[in-house]
Amino acid sequence: MARLKIKQEKSTIGRKKNQRDTVRSLGLKRIGDVVVKEDRPEVRGMVHTVRHMVTVEEVD
Repeated sequence: MARLKIKQEKSTIGRKKNQRDTVRSLGLKRIGDVVVKEDRPEVRGMVHTVRHMVTVEEVD
């Protein structure tokens, strides 16, 4: 199964609560943090919610 490398690029300060919660639930705490998650519909949905604050790339 493919995996997604998700990196937080922008701050959560001043964002809506659901966006802050989504970034936190992805496992990101601060700018520059990187997590690798399974490519699942749930994770894709969370990434879509905060797509303006993170960068995503597929890794094997």
